[in-house]
This record gives sequence, structure tokens and C-alpha cells, in this order.
Amino acid sequence: MTTAVTGIARQAVHIRFLGDFEMTVNGVPVRSWRAGKARGLFQYLVIHRGQTLTRDRLYEALWPGSARPAGDSSLKVAAHALRRVLDAHPDSPRESGIRLHYRDFGYALDIAELWSDVDRFQELAEAGLRAASSGDRVPARELLRSAADLYTGEFLRGERADWVAEHREFLRSLALHALDVLRADAAEREDFPDLIEVCRRTLGIDRHHEETYRALMTAHGRRGEHACVRRWYELCARRLREDLAVAPSRETDRLLHAMLPTRAPVPRGWAASLGAAASARFGPLTGAPVRPASVTAGPPRTPGAMVGAIRSPGAGAGAGAGAGARAGAGASARPASRAGVPGGRPPSMTAAPPPAPVTATVPKTVASARAVPPGAGARRTGSAVGGPGPTTAAPSAATAVPPCSAPPGAVAARSAGTPAAGGPPGSRPRPTRRTRADARAGTPATGTRAASRRPTSAPGLGPPVRTP
Repeated sequence: MTTAVTGIARQAVHIRFLGDFEMTVNGVPVRSWRAGKARGLFQYLVIHRGQTLTRDRLYEALWPGSARPAGDSSLKVAAHALRRVLDAHPDSPRESGIRLHYRDFGYALDIAELWSDVDRFQELAEAGLRAASSGDRVPARELLRSAADLYTGEFLRGERADWVAEHREFLRSLALHALDVLRADAAEREDFPDLIEVCRRTLGIDRHHEETYRALMTAHGRRGEHACVRRWYELCARRLREDLAVAPSRETDRLLHAMLPTRAPVPRGWAASLGAAASARFGPLTGAPVRPASVTAGPPRTPGAMVGAIRSPGAGAGAGAGAGARAGAGASARPASRAGVPGGRPPSMTAAPPPAPVTATVPKTVASARAVPPGAGARRTGSAVGGPGPTTAAPSAATAVPPCSAPPGAVAARSAGTPAAGGPPGSRPRPTRRTRADARAGTPATGTRAASRRPTSAPGLGPPVRTP
């Protein structure tokens, strides 16, 4: 940088192309370039000074793509305006030493004392790269740092001419190459502040430079700053996606996974440390969710067990309880699956078999209910005449139908003294009360209360007598 400053002090013409264009002649800035292409012509001639540029080449650089009619004097007008600004006439040059020569086929520009930031930048960058390739690390570092200090912006910022864009990309590539060498040197020396500064300058020139992002991720990863590693990667990925519609390279992705710490494996017994309540609610780590205890407690209920429970709610020691217990024993012996049904499917998805019909013989008399031994379970009950009947669950004594709810047939049988339907065979009929008229006539009882009320008559006893 000292060399560049010393050079500026000795030169009469000072020009800056990197960033905003600036020019001073003997310390006086040139601000007015009049109208037309005078400034563009001067810039193009300075970059290619010492050469004679043809009119066709100058027309193509200043008026690209336009058809030039015969006898067009636009180039002559621009050259005349330039001479008036700089007093650059070859016959009477001013103290600046600027001369604009015209020849039959083109123009040439000569400047006696000129300092240009572009020329100085190219000299320092090329010298530093040569020193780095030969192994002179310290001189190369100083030269490249001076070149990076001069690169304060892109070439002729804001200009859109084709020749400007071409020269701009050339200088940009040279600057990025110089910064790559400085970044590698700072990383090898593990100079973190110097590395950060070089990366900052690089991203100021090219915001999509993936190698710079990888250098920042590596530096922060070695320092244990994992959040910075993640942020630099996300910034790189977002800029590449939004500006260029591409994804980060595989090398950048691998570096991210290498710099970030791996996640520790979760222990298998973690649910046990949460307590019994959390374990019952969430279940183990690798298995089916455990249903709540209120759902899975006890064996599955079967129709036989439910009938036994309903008919013997109190003591639970009767025919219905025994039948229900034995009917549910087979189902309770099988282990319950995950959802209470085989196959682990929920009950709503499993077609349940239709419940077996539950039939029970209603006792005809209290005597028949007493004749059934308690806890007899399922047996074959006789029909009204003692024949074979369907296999049913015999009711217990506690669940016998009371006399007030017995069917009319049972009352008629009891009053007649005949065996009730469903009663035990061979039971003696109960004698019924006979009327006085029947007793005098010697007529046996008809077996029903209604028959005893019919008027009876006997030979020689007169008219029939009605009993009350």
C-alpha cells in the first residue's frame, strides 16, 4: 500500500477505475466531460494506451450493435470534446502530458505520467502469485495483501458496455485468485482473524463462492462454534438457491455433517425412568403402545360370564355364577393381545362373532326350583312331561321366579293338585277342598276350582244347590 501511495504522489494524472470512476490532473479533479461519448472514449483509450485503435473497433466499443451510416462523424465529435476537456492536442499539450493522436485509420493516446489503480493492482497481484508459486510465502503474502487493498470495487461500476463487462470479469478472477492464496495461508497458520478478513473480502466480490463458505465452516467448527457452522451453511444454500437456482455441492454437505456433532443415541430404557404412569401412557420405545389399565384389566367378558354376573349379583355362588365362570374361563385362559383381540387390531376393525342365544327355563313351581341343586351349571332340563330338552343354564334358587309372577297354568295346576308342567314326575297331587254337596253326593273333586263351582245334583236330592 505504501508503494501505491508513493506512486500517486509522483504522477500528474491519477485515475481510479475500481469502483466509481475518478480522475485528477495535477491534483485538480475532472468533473465535466461535456456531452456525448468523450468519457467513454477516454476510458477505452487509457486501458489500451500505447496502441492505435481503429475507428471500427472504437465504434464497436462505444456504439455496439448499431448500424454506422456512411460519413458518420460521431467519433470525431467525441474526440474533439475530449481534447477540449484535457487540452490533449498533440501540438500543444498541457502540463498533464496527455496527447491524443489521430491517424488515418484510428486514434492513439499517450500519457507521460499516469497512475492507475487497475495497473497497480495487476502488477501487485501477478507478482504475489509468482512469489507464492515459488514458495516465498512472506513476500507473496505482502504483495497479495497490497493487491487486495486496491480492489475496492468492480471495474467501472455502473457501466454496461460489453468491453467493460469483459475487463471487469478478468479483474474479478485475478482478485479471487489472490484471495484464495491468502485464505489458504491464513488457514495453515491458524490465524483466525486474518482468515475471517480474507473471507469477508472474498464474499464482497463473489457472494456465491462456496470454497469461502467451507473455509468459514471449518474455522468455526474447529473452535466449537457449531451454531456459526450451521448459519454459514444456510446462508450459502439460500443464496445459491435464490440467485442461481442450484444446491450446495456434495463437498459442502459432507463438511456440514463432519463439523456438527453426532446426536447421541437414545437409551432403550428411557421410558422406565419416567415412572409407571408415563410408561403406561406412552409405552416402551420400540413396541406397540400400551393400553390403559382400565381397558385391559381382567379377562375379556363373554356372554356367559355377563349373564352369570347379572343373575347372581350378590353371593356369586349359584348356577348362573358357575355357568358364567366356566363359560368365560376358556376366553380368559387365552392371553390378551395388544388391542384385546387376536391379530392386534382394534375391536372396531375385528368382526366379533354373534353372541350365543341364552335360554333359561322358567320354573313352573317353587318345588321345581328347589329340586335343582345349587351350582349344577349347564344341564339338560326336561320338558313339561319330563322329556329331553335343550341344554340351558339352570337358574339358581336365589333367582327363581316368585309365585306372584308364575303363569296361570301353574296356579291352575296347584289348585287342582295335579303335577305342574315341568315338575318332577311321580309327585303326589295336593287334595283340594270339596263342597258339602259334593261330599253328601259322594262326587269326587273335579280337580279345578272352577269345576267345584258348577251346580251339582244327585238323584233324589231335589234341585241343584250352588255353593258360595
